Amino acid sequence: MIYLDNAATTKTAPEVVDAMLPWFTECYGNPSAIYSLGSQAKKAVNQARRGIADSLGVKAEEIYFTAGGSESDNWALKAAAEAYGSKGCHLITTKIEHHAVFHTCQYLEKKGYTVTYLDVDEDGLVDPQAVRAAIRPDTVLISVMFANNEIGTIEPIAEIGAIARENGILFHTDAVQAYGQIPISVGELKIDMLSASAHKLNGPKGIGFLYVRTGVRIHPFIHGGAQERNRRAGTENVPGIVGFGAAVERALRLMEEKSKKEIQLRDYLIRRIETEVPYVMLNGHREKRLPNNVNIGFRFIEGESLLIMLDGKGICASSGSACTSGSLDPSHVLLAIGRKHEEAHGSLRLTLSEENTREEMDFVAEAVKGIVERLRSMSPLYEDFLKAERRKQSAEPEAARK
Repeated sequence: MIYLDNAATTKTAPEVVDAMLPWFTECYGNPSAIYSLGSQAKKAVNQARRGIADSLGVKAEEIYFTAGGSESDNWALKAAAEAYGSKGCHLITTKIEHHAVFHTCQYLEKKGYTVTYLDVDEDGLVDPQAVRAAIRPDTVLISVMFANNEIGTIEPIAEIGAIARENGILFHTDAVQAYGQIPISVGELKIDMLSASAHKLNGPKGIGFLYVRTGVRIHPFIHGGAQERNRRAGTENVPGIVGFGAAVERALRLMEEKSKKEIQLRDYLIRRIETEVPYVMLNGHREKRLPNNVNIGFRFIEGESLLIMLDGKGICASSGSACTSGSLDPSHVLLAIGRKHEEAHGSLRLTLSEENTREEMDFVAEAVKGIVERLRSMSPLYEDFLKAERRKQSAEPEAARK
C-alpha cells in the first residue's frame, strides 16, 4: 500500500502510541480526583498543555483541549460571536474555508449575523487588502485558514493578523493542516485564536485544541464541570492529550528534515505528472503551499473513477477534503479558484509523509498516467476535443497558404 492521504489523517507514530498506553491501563485516574492516581493524570495533562503552548510561544493557560479541529473551529466562531455581540454582528472569512468554519458561518447567519465571504485568486490566496476593505464598524471576527486542506495554499496570515490587530478585531485561524507541518508563532502573526488537531501530525484521533489569547472573551462551549478552566466541561481525554503532546514534540523535532524531504518528493511528482500527462493543471500556489500537498486537475475524467482505479493498485488518495469525499458536489475550493465544474470533478489530491519514497512517486506517476489515458479513451468528450484539435491544426496550414 502507498498511503498518500495524509491531509485526511496520519498514521499514529509508534512513540505516540507508547506514550499513550499507560494512561489507558495503569494511570487511568480522573484528573479531577484528589487522590494520587488522579493527580498523576492531571500532571500529565498539564505537561502536554505546556509542551503545546511552547510550540506556539504562548502560555499554557491559553490552550484549551477539545475533541478535534472541527469543535475548535465551532467554538471559536460561535462563542466569540456571542461574547462580542454587543459590539457588532459582522464576521469576515473566505470562500475556501474548511466546512467546519464555512458551515458554522452559515449557522451564524441564520442567527442574525452577517458574514462576508472573501474571494481568492487563481492560486487560492486571499488578498489582505480585501480583508481590510471588508471591515465594518460592526466587524467582530476575522477567520482565515492558515493553509488550505485541499490545495495546500498557505495564506498571508501575518498581514491579515496585523490588519485585524490594527483595527481591534479578533483574528482566528484554522491551522489544522499547518500546525506541526510548518513553524507558527502566534505572537509574531498576531493571532487571537487558533484551531489544531492531533491526528493531522501523527497523533491520535479525537483530540484537538483551541488557543485563546489572554484577554479575549469567549463563552464556554460545553456546560457541566469545571474542566478546562470552566470553559469546556467533561472529563479530559488523558490518553489523547498525552498522545497529542508526544506528537507535537515529535513534529517539532522532525519538522525541518521532514519538510525538506516532502518538498523534494512533492515537486518531483508534480513535475512528472505535468510533463507526462497532457491537459492537466496544478491546483494551488506553486511555492506558497504545504510541503506535502499535490493537487492536480485532469481534464476529461471523473476523479471518483481515478480514485477507485488507484485503490486497485494499492494507492490511497483523495479528490478533496476528507469530510466531503462522499459528496457528488464539486469542491467549493476548486470552484472558488476559478475551476469549471467538470475540471473540479477531475481533481486528485495526494498528500505525502516522510515515509514515502522516490520509488513510490515513480510508481504513482506511472499509475496515474496509465489510468488517465485509459479513462480518457472511454470519454466521448475527450474524443470530441481531439477531433476539434485536429481540425484546428489542419486548418492552420490551409489558412497560411491562402
